[in-house]
Amino acid sequence: MDLHSPIATSSTSRDPFELERLADELEAREHSFDAPAHDLPLYPPLAHNNPFFTATTFNVEDFLLSRVHTSLPDLRAELRDYLAVLKEELVQLINDDYEAFISLSTDLRGEGERLERLKLPLSDLKSQILESRQELSLVQDAIQSKLKMRSSLRDEKTYLHLLLKISESVARLESLLLIASPEGPSSPELKSLPLKTLGGTVEDSDDRPRGNRAKHLVRVATEYTQLLYHVSKAQADARSAFVDEIQWRISRIQSTLSSDLDHLFSDTVTALSTGKLAETDKAKRMADLTECLRTYDALQLWRDAEDVLRRDVLREFVKRTIFPGALHTPHAPFIPQTPAPIREKNSPPDTARTPYAPFTAFLTRTDPFNAALAAAPRLDEADNPLAVLYNVILAFLERDLKRIMDVAERISARIGQEAAGAVEARGFEVLANVIWAEIARALMDELGSALFAAGRPDEFRKNYETTQSFIRSLQYLAPSTRASRAMAVHPTFLAFERRWQLPVYFQLRWKDIVTRLEDCLSTSKLEPESSLKKEIGPFSMSSSAAVWSAMTTCWDRNVYVPQLAHRFWKLMLQILSRYHTWIQNSLPPFPLDHGKSLSANEKLSAPGDTPRIVSRSSTPAPQPEGSSSESTTVDDTLLRQYAAVIADVKLLESQTWVLWRDEVGPMLASLFVEEEAPSENVGGVEGSSPLFPLRRGLQDLTTIIPPLSSQIVSILTRRASEALQPVRSMPLQFRAMSNKRPPSEPSFFVVGVLRPVRTFFGVESGIGPGASLKEELMQPYAGEVFEAVVQKYIFYVTAMRKKEESLRKLKKGKKPAFSLFGGAPKEDDGRDEERIRQQMVLDVEAFGKDAETLGVDVQGNAGFKSLHDMAIAPLNDGELGKSFEHSTTKP
Repeated sequence: MDLHSPIATSSTSRDPFELERLADELEAREHSFDAPAHDLPLYPPLAHNNPFFTATTFNVEDFLLSRVHTSLPDLRAELRDYLAVLKEELVQLINDDYEAFISLSTDLRGEGERLERLKLPLSDLKSQILESRQELSLVQDAIQSKLKMRSSLRDEKTYLHLLLKISESVARLESLLLIASPEGPSSPELKSLPLKTLGGTVEDSDDRPRGNRAKHLVRVATEYTQLLYHVSKAQADARSAFVDEIQWRISRIQSTLSSDLDHLFSDTVTALSTGKLAETDKAKRMADLTECLRTYDALQLWRDAEDVLRRDVLREFVKRTIFPGALHTPHAPFIPQTPAPIREKNSPPDTARTPYAPFTAFLTRTDPFNAALAAAPRLDEADNPLAVLYNVILAFLERDLKRIMDVAERISARIGQEAAGAVEARGFEVLANVIWAEIARALMDELGSALFAAGRPDEFRKNYETTQSFIRSLQYLAPSTRASRAMAVHPTFLAFERRWQLPVYFQLRWKDIVTRLEDCLSTSKLEPESSLKKEIGPFSMSSSAAVWSAMTTCWDRNVYVPQLAHRFWKLMLQILSRYHTWIQNSLPPFPLDHGKSLSANEKLSAPGDTPRIVSRSSTPAPQPEGSSSESTTVDDTLLRQYAAVIADVKLLESQTWVLWRDEVGPMLASLFVEEEAPSENVGGVEGSSPLFPLRRGLQDLTTIIPPLSSQIVSILTRRASEALQPVRSMPLQFRAMSNKRPPSEPSFFVVGVLRPVRTFFGVESGIGPGASLKEELMQPYAGEVFEAVVQKYIFYVTAMRKKEESLRKLKKGKKPAFSLFGGAPKEDDGRDEERIRQQMVLDVEAFGKDAETLGVDVQGNAGFKSLHDMAIAPLNDGELGKSFEHSTTKP
C-alpha cells in the first residue's frame, strides 16, 4: 500500500508507531529475497553413468581434476561408499540369476560335437573359393595385358601419325621453298650439294610477286614452327631414328628459310633506305618489313635480323662517315627522304619548275609516313666538327632506322621480355646491338686517338660533352625505355665509357688548379692590394681571390664533368682547408697579453645575425705613456692585415653559400642524400649529406675571426686609452690657469678618444682598414672599445680623487703661522674643485655623445653610468671615491 495515500495518512493518527507500515516493508523485503539466486556448482555423486567410469580407458588425472575442490579424505570416503554400493549390487545380481548360473554348465553339454559337425563342410568351401580366385586372377592378368598392348599400339599409332605429320611437313616446306625432295629418306648425294643447286631458292623466289613473298614466308615460318613443335614432341621421351635421319632436311629447310628471309629483308630495308620510292611503294615495303620482322620473331631469329640491318644498312654508312680524317673533312649536307613521286623512265623532265625540298625538323600532317618519327635534338655545330659528325649520324638514323626500330619494338612488346642482365634477352635490340654497337666500334677504332685525347683537357672536355649529348639524342630515338636501358648495359657501351679516362682528366685539371693556387699562396703577404682591385674583385687580398677562383673553376661549365662530381667536391673542400692553413701560417704571432682564447660568449655570431662582442677579456694592460712611431707603424700594419683577413673570410663564406645554393647543390643532388637548403647558421648533423663537411670547413675557417677581432679591439682600445692621459693632469691645469672662468666646452682630448675607431672604419673619409666591415662590425667593436675606455676613465678619475684627497689632508696638517687673508686660500680651492667637476661632467657627456654616433648603447652601459655619477659628485667626497675604488678594478 502506498504510504503517501490518504488512507495511510488517516491511519497514522490511530497507529502512532506505524506498525502497519513496518510490517508492509518487512513483507516486501522478504519477497525481494525470493528472487532466483545463482546455483552453486554441485558435484554429482559417483554413479554408473559417470562419464569417467564409462570411458574406454579410465584417466585418473582427469577424474581427480574434476574433484579438485574435494579433499582427499572426503574423496576416499566417497569412493569407499561407491565400492560398497557396487558390492551390494553384485551380490544382488548373483542372487537374482543364481539358478541360471548354476545350470550354465549343464546346458552346454553336447555343444562341442555339434560344432564339429558344422565345421566339416567349411574346408571344401575354402578350397573352392581359392580355386575360383585363382581363375579370376588369370583372367584379370590376361585382360590387363591386352589393354597394355592396345595402349602401346595406340601410342605407336599416334607416334606414327606424328612422324607422318613430320614427313608431310618437311615435304610441304621443301615444296614451298622450292627445294628438290630426295628419292629416299636419306640421300648422301643431296647432302653434299650446295643449297642453290637443289632448287634455286633465291632465283626462283624472285619470280614470285613481291607482295606475296612476305606472306609466303610468313606461311613457311608458321609451318616450320609447327614442324619444330612436332619434332620436339617426337623426341621428348627418346631420340627418334626417323627424326635423326631427316634432320639434315630440317636443317636445310631452316637455312633456306633463313636465307630467303634475309634476302627479302635485306632487299626491303635497302629499298627503304635509298629514298627513291613513291608513297604507294613505300607503304608496301613497310608492310613487307613488318611481315619480315614478325617472321624473325616467330622463328626467334632476332640476331639474324640485326645482322642484316648492320650489314646492309648501317655498316656502309659508318664506313663512309666515320674514318680517321672525319673530323677534318667537311661533310656533305644530309639529304632527307622526300615524298616526291618517281618519274617514269620515258617521261620527259619538267623543265618549267624545279622541285625544292629543303630539310626541316618539323613534321607535316600531309606526310603520314614521317608522322611517327620523333626528331632527336641536334647538337650545336658552332666550331665543333665532332658535333657536325654526330648530327649527320642522327639525321641518318632518323631517316633510315627509326621506323624499323619502332616496328621491331612493337613486335617485341608482344612477347615476354626476360629480366635485365640475362645472358640473352628475348626480342629485338636494334638500338643496342645494331646502332650503338656499330657506331661505338667505329668511334673507338677510327677516331679513338682524337676523341679520347685526355692529354688535352679542353679538347677532351669538349669531346666528352658533345659525345654525351649525342648519346642523349640517341636515347630520344629509343622506341621505349627498355631499349634505352638495354643500350646502357650493352658491353660495347661499357667499354666505350671506360675509354674516357676521366681520372686522368681530373688529374690534369687538379694540377692546373692547384699549381695556380699554390703560386699565389707561396707568399705569406696579408696586406690588402688596392692596386689590383680589377683583378681580385671584391676581395682585399690576391690570395683570397685566387682561392675563390680555384673553387669556382671546379664547377665551371668548361671544366666540370658530372661523373667527377665527388672528386671536384673533395678538391673544393681541400682548397678551403688549404686557405685556412695558409692564413694561420701567415698571421703574425699574437702578443701574450692579447692572444687569450675567447670564450663562447665572445665569438661573433653566425653570418646573417648582428655580431656581438661582449667580453672584456681582451682589454689591454696599461702601456707606457706615449707611443713610438715604430709601434704605431706596427699597429697600423696589424690593423690592415687583420681587417683584410676578416673581410676576405666573411666574403668567402657568404660567396661559398651562394655558390652552393646556385650551382653546387643542384649538381650534387643526384650523388648525395637530399637535404633542405642551407641556412646561414652553421650547424648540421653528420651524415652522407655534403653540407656537413662544407659547414665544418667553413666553421673551421671562421674560427680565425674571433681572435683577430680581439686583437683589433686591443689595438684600438690601447690607442683610445692613450688619449685619456690628460685626465690625470686636469687639476694641475685648472689650478695653474690665471683665468678662473667656469668651463663651457669639453676638453680637447675628448674628441680624440674614439678617433681610432672612426679612423679604422673610415667613418668620415670612407677610407680605412676596416671600411668594408663598417656595417657589420663597427657597432660591436665600438662597444668593446667604449667599455674598456670607460673602465680606464674610471681608473683615472679614481686616482685623481685619491690624489686630491691626499693633498687636502696635507693642507689641513700645515696650518699657517700668520695670514692677512685667512679665508682666501680655502675659497680658491673650492672654486677650483667646482670648475674641475664641471669640466669632468662636460667631458663625460661629450664622450657619451661621441660613442652614440658610433652606435653604442651608452644609456644601457653600467660602467658609463658609474663614470657619470663619479663626474657629477663633488671632488672632495672621499667616501664616494673609496666606494668607486673598491667597486672598480684596474684595467
